[in-house]
Amino acid sequence: MAKRWIPSKLSERKRDNIAKALSKVGFILPGSLAVRTYRCGKSNCICHTSEDRMHGPYIQWTRSVEGKTVHRRLTQEQLQDYEPYFIEAKRIRDLIARLEDITMDIVEKDSRWNQK
Repeated sequence: MAKRWIPSKLSERKRDNIAKALSKVGFILPGSLAVRTYRCGKSNCICHTSEDRMHGPYIQWTRSVEGKTVHRRLTQEQLQDYEPYFIEAKRIRDLIARLEDITMDIVEKDSRWNQK
């Protein structure tokens, strides 16, 4: 019978550091932010003749709600208020990705994968 892979002390330390960081989670908002400019539907508007005269910029928050993409426009004031929540959400996603990488390293070293 193949020997089971046991996480190294280094892997456990990395996991503990990530768990510690996750324990300090603040408020988070899902989705992404984009700053967009648009051309309107009026063919005689200046936005159709000049790149630097487009409408906007508009701050757009995009997220998924019950499987559907939802967009909302934010004011500059809302962006200032909510931006820390978007930053925190990205930090959480990065921490989870690091934890997944550590776990994949452990699983890939399991000698049972080499059995026939």
